[in-house]
Amino acid sequence: MSGMPTAPYQEFSRTKLGYEFSNIDLLVTAMTHRSYVNEHRKSVFEHNERLEFLGDAVLELVVTDFLYNNYEEPEGILTSWRAALVRTESIGDAGKKLDYEPLLRMSRGEKQGSERARLQILANAFEALIGAIYLERGYGDAETFIHTHITSKLPAIIAEGSWRDPKSHLQEVMQRTDGVTPRYVVIDEVGPDHDKIFTLGVFSGDRLVSKGVGPSKQAAQQAAAKAALLEYETGSKN
Repeated sequence: MSGMPTAPYQEFSRTKLGYEFSNIDLLVTAMTHRSYVNEHRKSVFEHNERLEFLGDAVLELVVTDFLYNNYEEPEGILTSWRAALVRTESIGDAGKKLDYEPLLRMSRGEKQGSERARLQILANAFEALIGAIYLERGYGDAETFIHTHITSKLPAIIAEGSWRDPKSHLQEVMQRTDGVTPRYVVIDEVGPDHDKIFTLGVFSGDRLVSKGVGPSKQAAQQAAAKAALLEYETGSKN
């Protein structure tokens, strides 16, 4: 990657990570999406997928070790907590807070992509960044980075109950309250096949409880279930 400006990456490293990379190519690679490499075929660039592969494994190990050694909950709950911590939304949000999006190298098309696609790229780069830190600084610094930006979210996740799968939780609530199982119905879908937006309603019998919107039917169901849980919680307080 000789000849390309690396000062912004070192500045990010100093200000956000607290140290400078001796091998700055690792950090640049972590911020390079496959689409950028495909768009610049005349030059030799690496994309971040191998670093992402490594970082994903380090992230999983650190979070699992943290949960095992700090909580006495059964396996099922620990698994749900881990899933909540490492899901795309969580690590993508961590990427937003680190504010490295201006450093991401991607194609012009990806830069104009949907919010969903952008969040996925941010999340992938976060995992690649973990991989880069692991290679540059070792397991200890990678662990510290993950604790700072990921496992520190756990108390809020537990307090909010957001670790629970909304659809499973709603089924328990609706069966207990109404004696029925939630029914999900597609109300609308818009957009091209590669970027559709779905609107689903969740029904208790024939009663529409709430609606949810998402980039897939599954995501829209989850959003509808979350909204329904809020309706039941509000109703129980009235």
